Amino acid sequence: MSYKTQRKIIITAFLLVPMALLLMLLVYPTLKLLQMSFTDWDGLTSGLHYVGLDNYKELMHSDEVWVSLKNNATYFVIHLLAIPLEIVVASVLVSRLRAAKFYKVVTFMPYIINGVAVAYMFTFFFSPEGSMNQILHLFGLDRLSQSWLSDNHVVNFTLVFISLWKYSGLHVILFIAAMQSIPADYYEAATIDGANRFQQLRHITVPGIITVIELILFLNVRGALQVFDIPFLVTNGGPGYDSSTFMVYTIKTAFQYNHFGLAGAMAITLMLLIAIISFVQSKLITIRR
Repeated sequence: MSYKTQRKIIITAFLLVPMALLLMLLVYPTLKLLQMSFTDWDGLTSGLHYVGLDNYKELMHSDEVWVSLKNNATYFVIHLLAIPLEIVVASVLVSRLRAAKFYKVVTFMPYIINGVAVAYMFTFFFSPEGSMNQILHLFGLDRLSQSWLSDNHVVNFTLVFISLWKYSGLHVILFIAAMQSIPADYYEAATIDGANRFQQLRHITVPGIITVIELILFLNVRGALQVFDIPFLVTNGGPGYDSSTFMVYTIKTAFQYNHFGLAGAMAITLMLLIAIISFVQSKLITIRR
């Protein structure tokens, strides 16, 4: 047996296991999910009754679905607007700041805290008798006190604030890692040429971390459309459906209403939305380059 033949056999053998796992844990479940989306399966009966595109039609005409998508859009837009601030914070922490390591740990700490603990902590913080209203009372701002988690006008912004508190630290750490890979010579040359900090940030830092920015944008799309733990644990989608997200409504449709066919259609729609928005974002960034 020749060396080339042995090499091909070894490479094929090493690839068989990951390929088998990929087919078994990703491709096959996705195909079964697609099949389920064309049925009215309730999760209990053994047979599948096909209903064609009825689930997708019901999805398009559901008020709850559109309310949930609007709430997802709130998460997406606010997290998107926070990215420039996260870049600025990262640029400050990567500089020669006293106790920079301590601030990095503090910034990243919310991300590693258990999501359930975060949800219950902020449930108390934003309760009518909680710390938020007490802080406002301390500063004589009682007129701003309100029911942060039961007022449909502010509940989604409250939940997005919790999401920002938990996940922005991860983005900042990723930006710091990217900034540290930029050669220091670039900044030295820019300083000699008279560039100020803002000009260096705009013309050196941002172009140097564009790949990480693309990653953060993808995480933003995926996270905004798949947000589940915070609205589910803090408000359970309430009041009514005012703080429900697409994922929360999908889970309820499957396990509370036993409509796995419709939930499957929602899951397929979610995957398509993530793929389409991510593709558009990547094209926009390519054009900007």
